[in-house]
Amino acid sequence: MEKNLKILMIGSDRKLFDEGSAVSQRIKEYGNLVVELHIIVFATRKHLRLLKIENSKLKISNNVWVYPTNSLSRWFYPLDAIRIGKKIKATIITTQDPFECGWAGLKLKSILKVPLEVQIHTDIFSPYFSGFQNKVRKFLARTVLAKADKIRVVSNRIKDSLIERYPALATKIEVRPIQVDIDRIKNTAVKTNLHDKYKQFSKIILMASRLTKEKYIDLAIEAMPIILTKMPKVGLIIVGSGPEEEILKSKADKLRDNIVFEPWSDDLPSYYKTADLFLNTSLYEGYGMTLVEAKTVGCPVVSTDVGVAKEIGAKIISHFDPKLAAQEIIATLS
Repeated sequence: MEKNLKILMIGSDRKLFDEGSAVSQRIKEYGNLVVELHIIVFATRKHLRLLKIENSKLKISNNVWVYPTNSLSRWFYPLDAIRIGKKIKATIITTQDPFECGWAGLKLKSILKVPLEVQIHTDIFSPYFSGFQNKVRKFLARTVLAKADKIRVVSNRIKDSLIERYPALATKIEVRPIQVDIDRIKNTAVKTNLHDKYKQFSKIILMASRLTKEKYIDLAIEAMPIILTKMPKVGLIIVGSGPEEEILKSKADKLRDNIVFEPWSDDLPSYYKTADLFLNTSLYEGYGMTLVEAKTVGCPVVSTDVGVAKEIGAKIISHFDPKLAAQEIIATLS
């Protein structure tokens, strides 16, 4: 434990409110390394009602506290984070992105007179990190990163792209990959065997992610008819939820005998171990933890060129060519 280190963290992962989630367990373990860990989580009042959370502060272990911002809308997240954070006697601030979280952290750095560490978990300079909202976020990031005391990135890809654009940041940057509990994944007993659950499939392709536009699940759905001409009993299991869920289900409707959507599961080690292939079609990733986890247990990985995909030896596919993607998947499954 680092004496006198009291960390104030600002983020948006609401899985922290689920005591049994992997995120919550990981944060509790991290809390063992410091004196105190205070985490402010962006959340609207609607989120809290859905999660059935009534307290303004949750104590999830002896020295770890979680504070929902309880905001009227997402536009108030940073201001509410500042309101909560300025009451916490932290010795360092860390933010889980250089955008809204980073802006709140920068203001609190000025108020509390403590160092600011900014984390970057996604490839913000990817050409696919686009749209008006992301342009605004990039603008915020330039200011936040320039004034941060340390910048933590999860891959060399992000480090290189940062230094290419802002050479002056080089001395602040530290590459610290997301910690993957390899032993836990390898030693976890199989609770759910996908081939037992879906006996109709001779081969199973697994995807696991948030169902958002940048994950580009569309590519997998578009590749499936081509795959099925060669391997008619292949199944695609898509694990996750998100704003694109209903749109993706509609696109996959004609293939519903071969494409299955499942809600998020904390039993992913079982899924990795019993799938025949793990597929990632993201437009951009900072790291790609699910890729590393799947590879750890020997599940073949096919991925777009994002995050650490090349570093772990994944078979690389193009973002926009379902035919070539299908060919690589068929070759890997054969």
